[in-house]
Amino acid sequence: MQLFSELMTAVDDFIWGIPMIVLLFGTHLFLTIRTRFIQRKTFTGVRLSVTKDPDSPGDVSQFQALTTALASTIGTGNIIGVGTAIFMGGPGAVLWCWLTGVFGIATKYAESFIAVKYRVRTPDGKMQGGAMYALERGLNLKWLGVLFAVFAVIASFGIGCGTQINAIAEVIETNIPIPIPRIVIGLVGGALTAIVIIGGIQSIATVCEKLVPLMAAFYVVGCIIILGINYDFIGPAITTIVRLAFTPGAVAGGLVGQGIMMAARYGVARGLFSNESGMGSAPLVASAAQTRNPVRQALVSATGTFWDTVVVCLMTGLVLVSTIMKNPSINMDSIANGGQMTTAAFSQIPVLGPVILVVGIITFAWSTILGWSYYGERCAQYLWGKKAILPYKILFVLVTIIGPVLALDLVWTIADILNALMAIPNLVAVLLLSGVIARETRYYLDHLDEIDRSEIPMVDK
Repeated sequence: MQLFSELMTAVDDFIWGIPMIVLLFGTHLFLTIRTRFIQRKTFTGVRLSVTKDPDSPGDVSQFQALTTALASTIGTGNIIGVGTAIFMGGPGAVLWCWLTGVFGIATKYAESFIAVKYRVRTPDGKMQGGAMYALERGLNLKWLGVLFAVFAVIASFGIGCGTQINAIAEVIETNIPIPIPRIVIGLVGGALTAIVIIGGIQSIATVCEKLVPLMAAFYVVGCIIILGINYDFIGPAITTIVRLAFTPGAVAGGLVGQGIMMAARYGVARGLFSNESGMGSAPLVASAAQTRNPVRQALVSATGTFWDTVVVCLMTGLVLVSTIMKNPSINMDSIANGGQMTTAAFSQIPVLGPVILVVGIITFAWSTILGWSYYGERCAQYLWGKKAILPYKILFVLVTIIGPVLALDLVWTIADILNALMAIPNLVAVLLLSGVIARETRYYLDHLDEIDRSEIPMVDK
């Protein structure tokens, strides 16, 4: 196992080197320019997300599609992932994580746009789309679409399941005084997951529609309380984050900058893990939304990156860095991972701090499990047909059960690798179709009111 762990770490270091960072960040910047800074339409997307479009083709509402996507993105990456980025890359990683979110809005818009544009209607009447259909129908690159689907199915067991249930077990073990065997946590998590995912996208979307807004608000209130406690250190924390994003150096309390490359690597990696912009995951559910044209749902989907990284991850980063700076008595040498760092920060809130953290991680992680079960299911159906859905769900539940006993560091490493493998085919799609995205985006935005009254044609499959 040690040898395998070292091998995975070596692969992770290679795949998340300068080329991947340049590819991801370069795509974010390129699409920002090509879409004429689509980020400026973020609040239009927020408005559209709560506007119903019931007469349009699709399986779930735009808001349900957004909350299901947010369920899979607002997860442990926002809490433990940010802590891990700081632990491994220094405080400067927070800035790189945030920038990945700001510019990643354009990529999330683009990948969701082509997912809706090239979606199809399956024989059972369901809408299905994603990078695999954009590659197949938009670029005649079905083999690359197959690769994306394979990577996504495998990734769903890692980023979407193993890391999440493992994080739940970790936080319960750390914060609840009553010892609960990890396998019991897995069994309970597996049972709850099975109850929801057996009902398909409607069941998953219904749960996420109610759970996501509540869990996000609960966690954000906790962050605001801690920032209120640390208010004297918010300014210095921001200065430290910006400075150490580009230079190494020591920080109060023992936090150490790791240099530009380490800060960028872990910041970008955890930013992608958090908001999944460029990975091609959220478009899988965006393509099921009730929408009359691609731009509406693409704008709605793009707000997911805004909420997830630009808002929530930034708050988490400020909470962690300001806490360490305010409390130099915290021994960083005794902290083994990002989860323990986050636990130390939330312990500042008497009594309720651990409760907020535990409830936050459990709900964030479980909602991510639900969202990713749908992603993997869609890709499994693309590869092997409808007959693959039930076996996939059974295997997904089994991974949920055994996930708590896996080594956390190894699970995170494998998740990082799979993130990159999914991202590459998806980025090929958005880059090669960027001309179509730019042209139709300009048309839709110039004629938004007119286009809102018409449907886009659907292709039966």
